[in-house]
This record gives sequence, C-alpha cells and structure tokens, in this order.
Amino acid sequence: MKIGLFGGTFDPIHLGHLRAVKEVAESFGLSKTYLIPAAQPPHKPHRDIAPAKDRLEMVRLAVGSLDAFEVSDIELNRKGPSYTIDTLKHFKNMPGAEDRAFYLIMGLDAFLEIDTWKAYLEIFEQVPVIIMARPSAGTGPENPPWARVADFIGSKISDQYRCSDMEARHDGGEYHSIHFMDVSLLDISGTHIRDFARQGKSIQFLVPEKVELYIRQRGLYQ
Repeated sequence: MKIGLFGGTFDPIHLGHLRAVKEVAESFGLSKTYLIPAAQPPHKPHRDIAPAKDRLEMVRLAVGSLDAFEVSDIELNRKGPSYTIDTLKHFKNMPGAEDRAFYLIMGLDAFLEIDTWKAYLEIFEQVPVIIMARPSAGTGPENPPWARVADFIGSKISDQYRCSDMEARHDGGEYHSIHFMDVSLLDISGTHIRDFARQGKSIQFLVPEKVELYIRQRGLYQ
C-alpha cells in the first residue's frame, strides 16, 4: 500500500492544497494521503499563526469523509517545533508500516529550503520525495523548475543522483528517489486568503465552503 504524507502550516488549508495532493495521489497510485498540520513550524517563528486547534479543525472540515484523505494530529501532540524527520520516523514505526510504502509530498519552494531542516539528509534515507511545482515556478524554457531541482540535488543532497525531467535516482542506493511533478496547482496562497479576510473581502472559492464558514464564525485572521 502506498501512503502519502503532506505536512504544512495549513493557515488556512485551501483548494490549492487539496487539488495538488489529489493529482499526486492519482499519478502515484496512493491509497491514502495524510494531511499533517504543524504545531510550531520552525521556519515561521516570526509570524503569528492561527491556533493549532483551529488549523486542525479546518483541515478536518476540508477533507470531511473523503476516503483518500486522513488527518493526523501527530505534530500537534508532540512538544516543541514540528520536525519532518521526527514525523517520518513516527509513521515508519507504526504497526503495519512494513506493508506500506510512504512518500513525502512537498512544494518546490519548501524543497529548495530543505537543507535548512533538521537532519535533512536523513529524510532521503527514510522515504521517496515528491516535489510539486506551482504554475509560476519556472523562469522560462531556458531555466525550467526541474533544472533548479537537479542543481539543488547535486549540490545540497548528493552528486550521486542521476536526474531526468521527472525523477532523480541515487545510484548507490543510500537515498530514495526524488520525483518531480508539474501539477495544475491553483494560484492560491494562505497569505492572500488571510489578507482578504482581514480586509473583509470574500474568500469564497479559495477554501472549501465549510472552512470559509469556520473562519467567519471564529473570526480568524481579523
């Protein structure tokens, strides 16, 4: 069984997140994808974020009873900053994990900062990684997103990776494969949603309807 792991602040979760992960799941044949809200994102220490319980509830409302998605509160129940390597080890040590193949899903921007993460090289020892690119990620045909990924892999992870336009594989077998997927990510960001909410503008069609109602009822981002 193939399982996707997709973490983030989800402040708030929006339709761009859901559409992208849905496409990844279909392309890679994932049976289930866990959405994992971060309690204390180490890379966002200077920005006020919505309370963890609200962000978790919004994720739960967003996925509802959809069989393809599951929400995990593992990082909310763990003290201190939320480190991806700790979350990966948690899932890989769960009962029945030996019968599951886990994939870490992340956006291009996050991947290009992964060398600043805790024990980041261990991540590639644990699981394959799937990188998603935003529609505006490329800088033109002379410098496509995959070229940036390949350069980064060679300089920051290992020069033993051999890269194509869809995948990077480590020849020595020490690290798992890295996959690149150009998904039809909607040009939606949490920053824009929070700004619209503060300005009293509608966020309809940017977030699921139940999430929109929750934000309004709770007075989030005011």
